[in-house]
Amino acid sequence: MSKIIQTAGRDQLGTFAPDFAEYNDDILFGRVWNDGTLDLKTRSTIVISVFMGRGLADSSLKYHLMTAKKNGITKNEIAAIITHAAFYAGWPMGWAAFNLAKEVWSDSEPALTDKEKFQKEIFFPIGNPNDGYAQYFRGRSYLAPVSTEQVPIYNVTFEPGCRNNWHIHHAKSGGGQMLLCVGGRGWYQEAGREAVELLPGRVVNIPAEVKHWHGAAADSWMAHLAIEVAGEKTSNEWCEPVSDEEYGSLR
Repeated sequence: MSKIIQTAGRDQLGTFAPDFAEYNDDILFGRVWNDGTLDLKTRSTIVISVFMGRGLADSSLKYHLMTAKKNGITKNEIAAIITHAAFYAGWPMGWAAFNLAKEVWSDSEPALTDKEKFQKEIFFPIGNPNDGYAQYFRGRSYLAPVSTEQVPIYNVTFEPGCRNNWHIHHAKSGGGQMLLCVGGRGWYQEAGREAVELLPGRVVNIPAEVKHWHGAAADSWMAHLAIEVAGEKTSNEWCEPVSDEEYGSLR
């Protein structure tokens, strides 16, 4: 989840009400909205429901509707949210909220692609198609450099069903790789062992000389940071693809 940075309080009230501006920018948005316990879509749903319950249908509600759209709430979802809330907040309030929502979710705007939707779920950029290594992947993947100095780190994103071939990180000493899942759901498997499910926050340590593969689940995008571990005389050996039978047996 990307960090929310708010400056509206200081921009509009910084000299007139500096304490209020600080509470707005640093506490409400800086701490509460950035608390990862709830995702941003859920927080937007809560705020919109509370605004409707209090009968607020002014520019502040429109701001939060715009924020809700940025946070990934679709036109169908906002229609369901407002309809549900209207039974508790009042039918006229539902009409007022819909009039604002129609301006925000304009039909003239193109629908988000699956890639664009997934980008909203992860902090790191998806990047460009991973064409340089496409021959070692089944399905489409994307690559984005995060750091190319000191410790090389890349964000690798897999479309649903995409996985790389079995491969081995060789090294005379040291070497290997670390994976940190940052979004979606996927798999990591070492030869001769059960597959490990990859979920956000899961870290996998891959020693040198261990044959393995990793990729997305069949029904989910997945992104992980690939962190290269320094070693002596390191190299990468690509092996055979993961068969459909091997991959299809994972649940």
